[in-house]
Amino acid sequence: MLMNFATALAEAGQAVSVNDQATAATPAAGGAGDMLSMVLMMAVMVAVFYFMLIRPQRKKDKAVKNMLDNLKVGDRIWTIGGFYGTVAAIKDDTVTLTMGSLQNTVVIKRSAVGGVENVAVENEAAPEI
Repeated sequence: MLMNFATALAEAGQAVSVNDQATAATPAAGGAGDMLSMVLMMAVMVAVFYFMLIRPQRKKDKAVKNMLDNLKVGDRIWTIGGFYGTVAAIKDDTVTLTMGSLQNTVVIKRSAVGGVENVAVENEAAPEI
């Protein structure tokens, strides 16, 4: 506002002193406090994103990797496609499952394992007719 006043006086042909121009420029010095608060706010936002999104996802990925590394023959698992089966064999990147009462075997990729079932299955045997 003072800068506009100083400019208006200069246009009117009146002399503007150096003190008036220096006084008009001092509000820009208050911008350092605004900059500090903006940087602080950005740091808080980064921290919130880290603790709300990034850290839980890394924790979940670590748990999945641990589960896949600890697969063993005889584990009852479910796949990401919704199939249940028992691990019959494990090779590098593949898992052989036996599924159903006829003991059909299926080979799946290790990353397709959705989880390990902790409950013992009662109806593993062939149904009686």
